[in-house]
Amino acid sequence: MTRFAFAGDRQIAVECLGFLVESDAMPEALLVSSPDRATHAGALRELSALDADRVLVGRQFREPDGIELLRSLDLDYVIGVHFPYIVPQAVLALPRIGIINLHPAFLPYNRGWHTPSWAILDGTPIGATLHFMDSGVDTGDIVAQEEIEVRPDDTAHSLYGRVLELEVELFKRTWPLLASGNPPRSPQSPGAGTRHDRSELSNDEIRRIDPEESVPAGVTIRTLRALTTNDVDEAAYFELDGRRYRVQVMITPADDNG
Repeated sequence: MTRFAFAGDRQIAVECLGFLVESDAMPEALLVSSPDRATHAGALRELSALDADRVLVGRQFREPDGIELLRSLDLDYVIGVHFPYIVPQAVLALPRIGIINLHPAFLPYNRGWHTPSWAILDGTPIGATLHFMDSGVDTGDIVAQEEIEVRPDDTAHSLYGRVLELEVELFKRTWPLLASGNPPRSPQSPGAGTRHDRSELSNDEIRRIDPEESVPAGVTIRTLRALTTNDVDEAAYFELDGRRYRVQVMITPADDNG
């Protein structure tokens, strides 16, 4: 039987843990993000039905008591699904096989944050990747991945929704490989791909649109698509008479009749 701790955040983590529980794969411990995500944390706790002393919240997994708990559980894996914390070396070294991460990107492209936005802005591939974690950011060996097409009518929001669905499908397909205890590992090429930090998308050079500037329409459309997320505060904007106006777009393919 595979022994693992599950580290998750957001609805996608609830779906993946639900699949594991239905497959009779129960975690030995649960790592959840901060209490302000109470809905997802509560759903994960309910699915796992673990005693409170095996549930680590926020950065507790990095603290001595948390590390000792994980060490005592004799784990094969820690399985992370959108878990928002950097894992220190002391924790990386604990599981026998390793720490696995599910990432919404087609690695080595778009390591880090806001992967759909950067796929649209940079024209890079996107998809879902299940990979081992190491001391870098999304740089570990790849277990499995699948690419998805960026459609002309995709915004970052719509693309992210399709990537989330793909991630769940990939996780379910790949679980038997993880459970075998000998999953495939394909190293990423050093220096290949792209990486973006969380703060980069808030750069005014990207978000600000000058109504008086002559810019190809394709560039403006691409920017608006990339900055249309589920958070209007991340949107592109222009300023007029001292007031800021945020812009999001909806793109709909025309039917055959135009």
